[in-house]
Amino acid sequence: MFHRLSNLSKRNSFFLFGARGTGKSTLLRDVFRAENCLWIDLLEPELEAQLLVQPSRLKELWKTSREPWIVIDEVQKIPKLLEVVHAMIESEGVLFALTGSSARKLRHGQANLLAGRAFSFQLFPLTVSEIGDIFNLENALSFGTMPKILSFTDDRDKELYLKSYANIYLKEEIQAEQLVRNMEPFRKFLPVAAASHLKPLNYAKIARDSGVDPKSVERYFSILEDTLVGFFLDSFHRSVRIRQKTAPKFYFFDTGVQRALSEMLDVKPALRSSYYGELFEAFVVAEIHRRISYSEKQIRMSYLQTPDGLEVDLLLERRGKVTFAIEIKSKKSVTRDDLSSLRKIGKDFPDARRMVLCQEDKARMTEDDIEIRPWLEGIEQILSS
Repeated sequence: MFHRLSNLSKRNSFFLFGARGTGKSTLLRDVFRAENCLWIDLLEPELEAQLLVQPSRLKELWKTSREPWIVIDEVQKIPKLLEVVHAMIESEGVLFALTGSSARKLRHGQANLLAGRAFSFQLFPLTVSEIGDIFNLENALSFGTMPKILSFTDDRDKELYLKSYANIYLKEEIQAEQLVRNMEPFRKFLPVAAASHLKPLNYAKIARDSGVDPKSVERYFSILEDTLVGFFLDSFHRSVRIRQKTAPKFYFFDTGVQRALSEMLDVKPALRSSYYGELFEAFVVAEIHRRISYSEKQIRMSYLQTPDGLEVDLLLERRGKVTFAIEIKSKKSVTRDDLSSLRKIGKDFPDARRMVLCQEDKARMTEDDIEIRPWLEGIEQILSS
């Protein structure tokens, strides 16, 4: 069974990035439960204030015990600490585990000082494999797979948690970290952005719908990516230049959080509805994205949309070659009409496995070699290839 602990290295310093609530601290306490380490939690206001004024105090704290590992939780709160971290790695041989819920401040701060000296990992909401036998697709589509969600049995409590998460994201990630100067436009932008997932981004339309100028909309999406609550999915084109100019899609990292931000928690996803299908596609794409990241395979994800209207949900590339063309259908019975796009692109991608991820019970293959697979089985096939 896949587990998120599998790719963390204890032989080298590392960053562990992940949005709030994905379980970074819990994971590291598990990883280092048998190790002697100094734990620096920058969510403690007094300690944060001390190190903000005097970052060099970190070394003074370490000197009393000289533990081989130092864990710094939410290091993005004090980017200048990385100067001290860098010096201690070089002069003292200390190993660091550094967590962060935003790469933005580090990238604009001193993160380059650790180039080559610290590995980088990312933590996501729980994968299906991590949840195991208690996984329920309808619950995952409605409420996502944040670790805390699994502790609630009442749907009302799950909704309250997700609403609180959205509010905390605004207050602690955006306002407290001063990522935007004026919060009100960002507040108006969020529900419109969350409702725009799965579609190629039209910054001008989103700007009109949210009352925010297009340049700000583009910057706001960048903030969403930097705070790790979503990721861009580029449009496929063999020309890198054209690919960079074509509008990407934006997928939120968790369906529950996306529903909270889009103010749709009171809408129950009904099987066979278009809304259910959208959530299913978003969930499957996010699951594949998580698995690829954890596997450390060099796989590029993109979507295909041609000028004549042909669309394919997901293309996977390795070494510049498309290896999978994937359509995602929430149906329990895939029809011939559902295969039209994959049939049309067969000659364009002769080496690609064409696959439909759906809710049929058993895998089957059409006469022209299109694989129709239960979605989870299909994901396992993709990642094991």
